[in-house]
Amino acid sequence: MTSSNKFEGIVSKLGLEPMESPVMVESKTSKLYIGMPKEWSFQEHRIGLTPEAVRTLVANGHRVIIESNAGLESHFLDTDYSEAGAEITSSREEVFKADVIIKIAPPQLDEITLMQMNQTLISPIHLPTMKREYLTRLIDKKVTALAFEYTKDEAGFFPFVRSMSEIAGNSSILIAAEYLSNAHDGTGILLGGVSGVPPAKVVILGAGAVGTSAARAAIGLGAVVSVFDNNVYKLQRLQERIGQRVFTSIISPETLYQELRHADVAIGAIHSKKGRSQVIVTEDMVSQMKSGSMIVDVSIDQGGCFETSHVTSHSHPTFKNYGVTHYCVPNIASRVSRTASYAISNILMPILLHCGDLGGIKGLIFEDGGIRNGIYIYNGNLTNEHLSKLFNIKNTNLELLFAANF
Repeated sequence: MTSSNKFEGIVSKLGLEPMESPVMVESKTSKLYIGMPKEWSFQEHRIGLTPEAVRTLVANGHRVIIESNAGLESHFLDTDYSEAGAEITSSREEVFKADVIIKIAPPQLDEITLMQMNQTLISPIHLPTMKREYLTRLIDKKVTALAFEYTKDEAGFFPFVRSMSEIAGNSSILIAAEYLSNAHDGTGILLGGVSGVPPAKVVILGAGAVGTSAARAAIGLGAVVSVFDNNVYKLQRLQERIGQRVFTSIISPETLYQELRHADVAIGAIHSKKGRSQVIVTEDMVSQMKSGSMIVDVSIDQGGCFETSHVTSHSHPTFKNYGVTHYCVPNIASRVSRTASYAISNILMPILLHCGDLGGIKGLIFEDGGIRNGIYIYNGNLTNEHLSKLFNIKNTNLELLFAANF
């Protein structure tokens, strides 16, 4: 059943059907007014649109306003954006007057104060750190909010999550290789070894997008890889995607313990769909790892899957526990902000163009089921059931809201 037919059925059931069944009349194109403020969240260096993406949007008649130096941390200059057709302003208030606000970190409470009524917000939500006040303030502003984490593509995948996961997975291996070297007071091990010298052993917890990218990067450098996950399908899929057989296992404590004892690197890539990630590696297991070995806990943004992990920052990224170096920075993708910005921009720009072609955010939500999945507030109504239960805020079905508007 198409999205329009589904909405027609809901309208009919509600007794709202007029003389003729309502259908979505093809909308005229709409010119978007897009604002990108500078990110002030701790160590957030990315930006949502690159100058190339801005040039394409402006060429299609859209207006883009950017706060001065918003792209500087990703080495995009104000002149790059102005030459692409964007308006550059030092006034934060002016940026927040745009109809569509794009942020790489969730807006802070003082930024929500600057927002206008009935705006569209496109940003992550960072569920583990979200507060009830964040939602209530957006609801009061009657905002329509689209979350990176929940947005799906035509294939049913989560493009923003997958893209950042690939970056985190690749980066985790490069980080481990860096900290094993003498330059960072490591044991002086080359991850892939050389002829006559055994390669390093890498244990990866989780066979999702992060784990798959980490495994591919580690194998590419010549390391010996072991992957653990309780989902056998994910383990099979990982081996297919990397194109070769590797050691895989369900998360059996005995087997994992033996692998960790001989590991040079352990990567935590366990993802939880809701709440905190599960602790897989106990403190006792960590205490039995080799002195000078390395843990990169990518799961730290959900609490971490190593019992000894605690949050660190890009400025002080590591600490040692039981002689094992721990790297527990939540925002690994921001470490390579230029690449990450391109990845995000490549997803956002087509969405914005499609939004304009369909007459605005309402037309986009109506036509695109993946975008509908990413909407958690629509015109000031909370539409995400999980957030509703989590913060005890009334939830309204998005499709019923559309039906009521006919």
